[in-house]
Amino acid sequence: VQLQASGGGLVQAGGSLRLSCANSGRTFSTYTMGWFRQAPGKAREFVAAIRGNSGDTYTADSVKGRFTISRDNAKKTVYLQMNTLKPEDTAVYYCAAGNPILGRVRLSSAYNYWGQGTQVTVSS
Repeated sequence: VQLQASGGGLVQAGGSLRLSCANSGRTFSTYTMGWFRQAPGKAREFVAAIRGNSGDTYTADSVKGRFTISRDNAKKTVYLQMNTLKPEDTAVYYCAAGNPILGRVRLSSAYNYWGQGTQVTVSS
């Protein structure tokens, strides 16, 4: 499984970006896909995740109502639509793939595969 994240960039506060993560694996639809982020000097934190078969989604409280995760299994791609961006959303965003059991979907250690990260910078 190889993950390629893209879509990051520089945006003003209040703006929007859509991140994409393409998966080269043949079993994409079976994986839970997650987005995590890491700001300088801070630990990596959970942003959102989406189950493979059920499509159930999970979103961090800090981005709920502003970020939406979705997936297109035919394109083997997961998206993170980010609206109403804030300076505190500035971070490197990583996509991940795995099969976390219930209760562990927000834990980075539950994911087996990681993309290279894409920088998101929100200016005030």
